[in-house]
Amino acid sequence: MRETGNIYLIGFMGVGKTTVSKKMREQIKWEEVDTDRFIVSEKGMEISEIFEKFGERYFRDLETNILKKLAKEGGKIISCGGGVILKEENRKIMKESGTVVLLTACADTIYEHVKDGTDRPLLNGNMNPAYIEKLMEERKPYYDLAKDVEITTDGKTPLEIAQEMIEILGIKAKELE
Repeated sequence: MRETGNIYLIGFMGVGKTTVSKKMREQIKWEEVDTDRFIVSEKGMEISEIFEKFGERYFRDLETNILKKLAKEGGKIISCGGGVILKEENRKIMKESGTVVLLTACADTIYEHVKDGTDRPLLNGNMNPAYIEKLMEERKPYYDLAKDVEITTDGKTPLEIAQEMIEILGIKAKELE
């Protein structure tokens, strides 16, 4: 891992990227940025509203702009939206400016995490493990192109996942101070 590079957390919606990024922040004291929260704050509207009013392409362009900005800064833990990997430009930005960690979970686990939410526009009307599995399979090739490291989250706490990531990435003690 590059000393000044970012750590990009990617994975399907509901896999735990945001929760794990918070635990990473607590462990290594780097700034944590959630791209979805950043967009909501910047645009003053929920992601579902952005999708409805402007479409998915517009939203994906917002993600690209954020990644470009964060890539220049370095030293951040960035929790990316589930579909950020769909654009080749986004994958390139992440690969060139940090380490990309893919968090995975089975469809049933993801369903348990997202089933009570209404803020997942791509799952509206399709909130079930079978549909989640289908979407995950469609995105798998993109995740595989983007990832440097893959960590399965099933049956692990966010802290355990963060500690596993620290160990795998070889973040040294001086970086923890």
